[in-house]
Amino acid sequence: MEFKTLRNIENSFRQIRLYAIVFAVLCIAVVGYAVWQSYQFAEAQRQKIYVLDKGKSLMLALSQDASINRPVEAREHVKRFHELFFTLAPDKNAIESNMKRAFNLADKSAFDYYKDLSEKGYYNRIISGNVQQRIEVDSVVCNFDTYPYAVKTYAKQYIIRPSNVTKRNLVTSCLLLNSVKSDNNPQGFNIEKFAVLENRDIEVVDR
Repeated sequence: MEFKTLRNIENSFRQIRLYAIVFAVLCIAVVGYAVWQSYQFAEAQRQKIYVLDKGKSLMLALSQDASINRPVEAREHVKRFHELFFTLAPDKNAIESNMKRAFNLADKSAFDYYKDLSEKGYYNRIISGNVQQRIEVDSVVCNFDTYPYAVKTYAKQYIIRPSNVTKRNLVTSCLLLNSVKSDNNPQGFNIEKFAVLENRDIEVVDR
């Protein structure tokens, strides 16, 4: 009789221990799920920014990682530099204004290329010959796997003279470094080691 009682007590103890273990596991699971959900909720809330609109109401805006837009900003920086540097009018002040703005986006290598063309009389011929020059950027290829970023730009250059229009193929290369954003450099990049790899005539059309 005593042996049977001891067996019943032992079985009851095992059952209680099993129930306690199951209950503890369930508690741990519930706490873990609650913590994970709290973290997810906090992350979602950090993506929201409330903006005061003219002191009257709150507007909800979503925050975004700045690094997501860097490839787009890089291509826009290079494209803008080429548009400023290669868009010319037969006006000395207009040329100097464009060059000054382009130099804010690049280092001395761009100035050296400009100086070389200037010493060869290129800009004087633009002015005296009443020549317009414009550029259409086809593509900007950036390698973001290594820093500084290697960039190649493919574009078409149009030299518009009173008698004809010359279409040229333009290929340039440069390195792109992160820099400080400013009014003169809104994308926050700086062009280094700018070089023209190809600049050849592909078509001449009489006007």
